[in-house]
Order: sequence, then structure tokens, then C-alpha cells
Amino acid sequence: MTYYFYNFLLAVASLFLVPFFALKILFTGKYRQSIGPKLGSIDESLKDMRGEPRIWVHAVSVGEVTAAAPIVAALRQKLPAACLIVSTSTETGQEMAKKIIAGASAFIYFPLDIPCTIRKVLGVVRPAVFAAMETEIWPNFFKLCSESGAKLLILNGRISPRSYKKYMKTKFFWKKILEKVSAVGVISETDAERIRDMGMEAQRVQVVGNAKYDSLASRASDPALAVEISTKLGIAPGSLVFVAGSTHPGEESIVLNVYRELLANFPELLLVLVPRHIERRDEVQSLISSAGFPDCLKMSDINAGRSRSGERVILVDVIGELFKIYSLASIVYCGGSLVPRGGQNILEAGAWGKTVLFGPHMDDFREEKSLLENAGAGITVANEKELLETANNLLKNPEMLREKGESGRAAIMKNRGAAQKYVDIIMRNLEC
Repeated sequence: MTYYFYNFLLAVASLFLVPFFALKILFTGKYRQSIGPKLGSIDESLKDMRGEPRIWVHAVSVGEVTAAAPIVAALRQKLPAACLIVSTSTETGQEMAKKIIAGASAFIYFPLDIPCTIRKVLGVVRPAVFAAMETEIWPNFFKLCSESGAKLLILNGRISPRSYKKYMKTKFFWKKILEKVSAVGVISETDAERIRDMGMEAQRVQVVGNAKYDSLASRASDPALAVEISTKLGIAPGSLVFVAGSTHPGEESIVLNVYRELLANFPELLLVLVPRHIERRDEVQSLISSAGFPDCLKMSDINAGRSRSGERVILVDVIGELFKIYSLASIVYCGGSLVPRGGQNILEAGAWGKTVLFGPHMDDFREEKSLLENAGAGITVANEKELLETANNLLKNPEMLREKGESGRAAIMKNRGAAQKYVDIIMRNLEC
């Protein structure tokens, strides 16, 4: 009955969602690359994939891809003959996966939760183990994947406060789905408690840690990445740079006001502004111009061959560059936090040894916030005034700024090791 009810709701929702996404594809081009594969259109070359065992790792988007990268790399090292399939739900996630995940046999899009589509994709991939990164639960997929004989795992599991409230309102439903899952590895004890509350059997839940620490520590140890982005943006090493990453509506104006004020004391300071959603590029560029910086340079123009020639503000309107850009920062503001969006991943900047400022709305990244705050490398600011005052004080004390950042980097390095533990979970379920 659970699945009949779910599929009925899915059918009703599709009456509204199909026209919505059709218009999105038609007028914006978004989802154009992924819609076919999500509906079961399989590249012919994938049908000839060889290798055993067959392991499917699913990472929804960019954040989950970061966590999946060290796990897939460790799997390839342990199982050189394996067929390792990596899927994403978003096109940005797919692009990132192809950039940073080494060792995958193939990259695919995760199918929509439609039974006939799922069966078609499962028939090609034929996984012995399916591992979903973080907490991506699709009822029809979990049911059919389990029926195919694959072991279902949730790795690097995390359940935000908002998601937890939603899950608990329909606990009876999710408990039934979670019965299909063989093992869950979560980031923290809080996540373990939440998934147990949802109905997951306690003996199947293990607190492992965050695989993102492994990924970020490894990538931030590669000086070539910093050199690459420095050269591309035309920013000399050691320049004074304010990076505002993953900003949301309402935050760009705050950042621009703060930047304009900081220029009075630091006239050489550059601003690199990275909106969370690149489709907002025109809106953000208009804000930059209105703030008094009409000569803003877009990164898409740099990629097209244009060089920086004295522009103070760079607008990053392409995906996959933020992590490298953090390497250039003198100081960082991480968005989604001065507006109630739950925050963004502050560890990317912390891994480079940067001091990170963020607002009070960090509900989705509480553990990361605590880690950097305890190390002195994470600082909460309540509003625009505090962001300006804190940034101004830190920039006036470069040695203190550096020491705080290095403490944060050291804390991240100490938390490595989760990726191998997740691989151990996969190996145990392959042996069952």
C-alpha cells in the first residue's frame, strides 16, 4: 500500500511538474543534457561495461560528489578490476564528478523514480552494491534495486534539521523504505539518532565521519591547483583578495557594501564574487554595476580568452572553480548564512588554511561550523556591520589571520580517514 500511495502522488505531481520542466528546458536550456538519461536513455557504450564486482555510487550534486571522490578512489585502489559507476542528479554535479573523481568506469545520470525507467537502467548497470551519498532516498528505486539483489547502502549520511522534520511527519512511510537498506554510515551521532528515529534499525547504523575531509585535504595539498587559478584570473600570489563564495539573493548587496567600505583602508583589495546559482549571473552583474563597479569581469569571459586588465571585481559565473578560488583568498565570506538558507560548505575554504566568516544561519553545517570555530578559523557575524568590522580587523592583522587559518587547516587534516571506513562498509556488503 505504501508504494501505491507514493506512486499515486507521483502521478498527480507529474501533471504539474512535466509542463514546468518542459518550459525550463525550452526557454533556459536547463536539464537539456540530463533529461534523456534520467528517462532511461542509455549510451550504447555503457551496455558493454566490463568488470567485477559492479558498484554504483550515487552523488546528487557538487557537495555529494566531493564526498564520493575519495571513496571511489579508494575503491579503485582496493578493487582494480571492479566496474565502478558514478551517477549524479544534476548537470553541475556530473561536470564536477568528471573533473575530480578518478577511477570511475563510467558516469551516468540517476534515473527518475519511475519503475519502468529504473528497471531499464538497473538492467544495464547490474550493481552488486548501490551506495547513495548523504541521504538520498528514492522509494521506487530502493525497492526495485533491492529486488534485483543489490545491497543498498547510505554513506556519509547526514540529515539536516529541516529534512528531519519533514521525514518525521511521514515516519511510517520512510520506515518501510529504510527496511531495504543493509547499512548506513553517518557523519555524526546526531545524524545517527535522526535516522534511527526515522525507523532505521540501530544495529545497521554506524557513525563514521565525513569523507569530505579526505577529499578536501587531498585537493588542498596540490599547489598546482592554486597556480592554475592564479594564472587564469591574473591574480598574483600574495595579492589581497576578498572571496565571497556560494552567495544567495540578499547577500551580494551586503558583500558589495562591505567591499566598498574596505577599499578605504585596503585600496588594493580585489573581490571575487561567486553566486551559488550561476543562472543569476545577470542579476548579480547588475548589482555589481549599481554598487559602483561597472568594469566587472566575468569568468566566462576569461574562459573565452579575455584577460584581466585592472578590474577590481570578478564575477564567477561558471561551475567547478570555487574550491580553487578559495586558495587565492586573504579572507572569505561563505554564503547562505546571512540569509536563512542553512549555510554552505565552509570546509572548502578552511582546507586551504583560510579564515572563514559566515552568518548565523548555518543549520545544515553545524558540525563544520563547530570544527572551524573551535579552531579559531570560523567566525560568525550577525549582519553587514559585523561582517565589515570583523573583516577590517582581520585584514589589519595578517599574521593573526594566517594563524587562525592554519589552525582550521590542521583541524580538517586531523579528521581524515572516513573514506576508507566507508570503503570497508562496501567491502563487507560485497562479501555477504
